[in-house]
Amino acid sequence: MGVPLRTERPMTPQQDRNPEAVRIMIVDDSLTVRTVFSRMIQRESDMEIVASAGTAERALVELRSTPVDVILLDLEMPGMGGLEALPKMLATAHDAQVLVVSSLTAEGAEHTLTALSMGAADTMLKPRPGGFNDAYRDSLLAKIRALGGKSEPRRSPDRSEPAPPAVRAPRRAAKRPKVVAIGASTGGIHALNLFLRRLPAAFDLPILITQHLPDSFIPVFARQMEMASGRPADLAGEGTVIARGRIVIAPGNGHMIVRRQGLQHVTGLVYQPVRSGCMPSVDPMFESLASAYDGQVAAVLLSGMGRDGTEGAQAIAAAGGTIFAQDAESCAVWGMPRTVAETGLAAAVLPPEQLADRVAAMAGAEAWQ
Repeated sequence: MGVPLRTERPMTPQQDRNPEAVRIMIVDDSLTVRTVFSRMIQRESDMEIVASAGTAERALVELRSTPVDVILLDLEMPGMGGLEALPKMLATAHDAQVLVVSSLTAEGAEHTLTALSMGAADTMLKPRPGGFNDAYRDSLLAKIRALGGKSEPRRSPDRSEPAPPAVRAPRRAAKRPKVVAIGASTGGIHALNLFLRRLPAAFDLPILITQHLPDSFIPVFARQMEMASGRPADLAGEGTVIARGRIVIAPGNGHMIVRRQGLQHVTGLVYQPVRSGCMPSVDPMFESLASAYDGQVAAVLLSGMGRDGTEGAQAIAAAGGTIFAQDAESCAVWGMPRTVAETGLAAAVLPPEQLADRVAAMAGAEAWQ
C-alpha cells in the first residue's frame, strides 16, 4: 500500500516554483518506484511533482483540485487498477496526458496497448531492478517534456507569429490512391483506432502502418489493429504480399519498405540508422511507396514526437500522392504531423475520424472493387 498522499507532496515554497514547469502526478503502488521517479524529476527546473499517490482512488481525489499536465500511471495496482481508472482520470484532468509505466510481461503489453487505445498518450517500460539508469532517466524526461508541451506544441501555434521557412516538395496533380500508409508515434494508437473504426466496412485498399513501439508490443498491437479495422493484419517480413482487405505492420526491430515484384507489391525489411533515429521509421516506408506505387498513395501522419515521416511525405507528394495530417487539437503531441501541415504538404489537417472520411472519399469506387 502507498503512504498517505499528502505526505508525498513535495513541499516546494510557492515563490520558488516555476509557473511554466510541467506539472506531474505519479501514480504507482510501489513506494520505491515513486521515490525513484521523484528523484529523477525533481532535479529538473522545468518540471514539478504536484502530487503522488499509491492508489488510483487517491489519485482521482487529488485530480479534482490539483492541475496536472502529465500523469505517470502504473496499470497494476490494488483496488481500482489503472485501466479502470484511466477514463476517469482523462475526464477529471481534462488536458492532462497519461504516460503509462508498463511491466515487461506479455500481460503488461496487453494492458498497455489497451490503455493507449483508450487515450493514454505514451508508454515507458518499467525496468527490472537496476534498470533505472541515466539512459532510462533521459528517455523518461524527454517523454514528459514532449507530453507537457515543452519540446513539441500540443496546440496550434500563434498564427500572428511568422511561420517557419517552408521546404516544399514539387507537387503534381493528386493521383487516386491504391494503398494507404499511416505513420504514428506518441498518442498515435488512440488516433489509429479512431481512424480505422471510421473507415467504411467495404473499404478494402491495403493499409500499411508504422507505429513507434517496443518490439515486444508489436504482436499485441497487430491484434488490436485487426479488431479496430475488422480485417486481418500481417507483420511485415521479406516478401510479405500487400493485398486488398489486409493490414501490414512494421515490426519493432526493422524498417518496412515496399517494392514491386512482378505484378505484386511486397514488403522488405531494412535496418540502417535513419535521420529521425526511430526504429521502425516512417520515412523508409513512405519513400519506398512513392516509387513502388508511382505516387498512388494516401499517406497519413498521426500524433507523434519529432519529424519522422517528413522526408517520406515529401517523396510521396513529389510523385503525385496525397498527404494527410492529424490536427494539433486532437494530437497528444503535434510533432510528426506539424511539419507537413505548416509547409503546405498536407491536403487536409483534421482529427482522425475526418481524415478517414477524406481518405475514403478520395479513394472512391476503386476502394470497393
